[in-house]
Amino acid sequence: MRRAIYTANEIESLNRVIRKATKKHKLFPTDELAKKVVYLAIMDASKRWTMLIHHWKQALNRFMIMFEDRLTEYL
Repeated sequence: MRRAIYTANEIESLNRVIRKATKKHKLFPTDELAKKVVYLAIMDASKRWTMLIHHWKQALNRFMIMFEDRLTEYL
């Protein structure tokens, strides 16, 4: 599992993308708008992310064992 999550750089990059997108808005009128802004920012940034995660299948299997109730709706 540690091999798949080998550094915090990817998480920091994602947080930076979200902060940059939400910083433009001081206040969101609805939760739905906030979700859309974050979603669109992530989708835009994901087009530039090309590095594959090593051993992802092993990590995903481990995550399914540990967090099955949370992940099943997304897979």
